[in-house]
Amino acid sequence: MKVFLSADIEGTAGIAHWDEAERTHADYAEFRNLMTAEVVAACEGARAAGASEVLIKDAHDSGRNLILDRLPPYARIMRGWSGHPDGMMFGLSSDFAAAIYTGYHSKAGSEANPLAHTTTLRISRLLLNGEVASEFTINALCAARHGVRSAFLAGDAEICADAGALVPGIRTVPTMEGFGRAALSITPARARDEIREGVEAAISALAAGPTAQLPSLEGPFEVVIEFVNATDAWRVRWYPGAYASGPRAVGFKAKDFFEIQRALRFLTS
Repeated sequence: MKVFLSADIEGTAGIAHWDEAERTHADYAEFRNLMTAEVVAACEGARAAGASEVLIKDAHDSGRNLILDRLPPYARIMRGWSGHPDGMMFGLSSDFAAAIYTGYHSKAGSEANPLAHTTTLRISRLLLNGEVASEFTINALCAARHGVRSAFLAGDAEICADAGALVPGIRTVPTMEGFGRAALSITPARARDEIREGVEAAISALAAGPTAQLPSLEGPFEVVIEFVNATDAWRVRWYPGAYASGPRAVGFKAKDFFEIQRALRFLTS
């Protein structure tokens, strides 16, 4: 049984500032370590539930964050960015039993995490069919496109709630919640314990019979990207099929969700 793990950092227990997520800053080393520890805990939970392999996508910033020598021997690691529209889910395919997520965070426009964003800080909000979307929204729909259920997520409290609304039955571990520029977090040790136990329970439940539902992929779809700066909106408007959708906003419509992913790959770059 293979499990896919998409690992981000801004929802890692304890994180509160962008300096802690930037590889060029001294604070990064500590939180790179904590990100890795949460990933290892998720791997251990998947292994305890019978996973023979965990494919990890290092999905933060450069895609080169995890401390490789800490990863278990049954794991494989996808580092860097291929340019494929699957993005944070690249490497996933239909032969995986489940997708799990660590270090995930609230969507752009939210006040629930000091580091809330969607893909890039140049975006103020991303809407899918009129609803404000997160990175998890896009990634869970990408997993569903491959026929893979999203079984577990660890991250801030709001993204856990959003995940539960999009994917009924998904198990979550809320690691933190934001208050302006402050964050109230559980300890990293507690987060690791809960992630390990939560992933094991989630994967075991899937093995006994699907619990986490597949979100609907019935089109048509419309994505609208609201940019912070009007010049970004003007620039990406030249993508084939894109159109102005209000001040600083660009829209794109498609019947197939992969076409939405392909458009996002270029509209957000």
